[in-house]
Amino acid sequence: MGILFTILTHLLHGVMKLVGLTPQTLEIEPDTLMNIWLPKEVIVKQLDGKGKPLYIPPKKPAVLLIHCFAMDGIFLWFPQVLALTTKYSVYVPDLLFFGGSTTGRTERSARFQAEFLAKGMEILGVQKVAVVGLSYGGMVAFEMAKMYPNLVHSMVVSSTVVELTESISRQSLEGFDASSWSDLLLPENVEGFKRTLSVGAHKLPWIPNFVYRGVFENMFNNRKERSELLTAMIVPDRDANTNTNYSQRILMLWGDDDKIFNLEVANNMKIQLGANTTLKYIKNAGHLLSLEQPFAYNRHLKKFLANSM
Repeated sequence: MGILFTILTHLLHGVMKLVGLTPQTLEIEPDTLMNIWLPKEVIVKQLDGKGKPLYIPPKKPAVLLIHCFAMDGIFLWFPQVLALTTKYSVYVPDLLFFGGSTTGRTERSARFQAEFLAKGMEILGVQKVAVVGLSYGGMVAFEMAKMYPNLVHSMVVSSTVVELTESISRQSLEGFDASSWSDLLLPENVEGFKRTLSVGAHKLPWIPNFVYRGVFENMFNNRKERSELLTAMIVPDRDANTNTNYSQRILMLWGDDDKIFNLEVANNMKIQLGANTTLKYIKNAGHLLSLEQPFAYNRHLKKFLANSM
């Protein structure tokens, strides 16, 4: 089973390389590394005076894809990579404690993840970027847009909230027989992982058991740190940020059967974000809509990017 999943992973990585991406490891700071897929057209020049390589980005507009909590970047976003690489410079990082991204620091907030990504973009010479985030990645995207308005010029977010307050968290976990986000998003075994995916999907397709087992065995490491990320994700109601005045244009893409953040959450967030925000629903899609309905998702995504970059 492990061999079959390894072959599948190599095939996926091979396709990503064929469409113009290449994996790199960036040293963000001492003891903090980012695993990221970036355009092959990125030029790496001679070492600068600090002993670090100098990256020169392609001239195509940059798009940063931020993954959810259930899987690494390239596994979630490969349908979007295939759709975007001809016109855009696509960057697909792994967030801290996912894939090959690690840190020795103790911070666990979405704000720290946003800082991590922004430093990565700075190292790569990216000055303006459209940020696309799903679920946990959307929360990181909102933090990044607030902290770095000169870097983030537009956003596409799905299946997410600006902040996961205690009230929204309680409401979202109801009906899943889960007392915490760790119960839902950090399964203990393959059957638990199947449950996690079924919650995230409108209609879970048939998937070979070796894929379930391979994903579970390879993508649920760093459990202690990820549990700490989930704890840090929840904001006390009294500390909720009421300032949702973002300077960026925002597109919200939502599955009409999102079981975690339902349509009521989406509509309330649209009102909260104001006139700069557009909300579009995608039929027959759940929380993981970019995987479930990639053609519809990509159509909305490409139209928005074409009009905002």
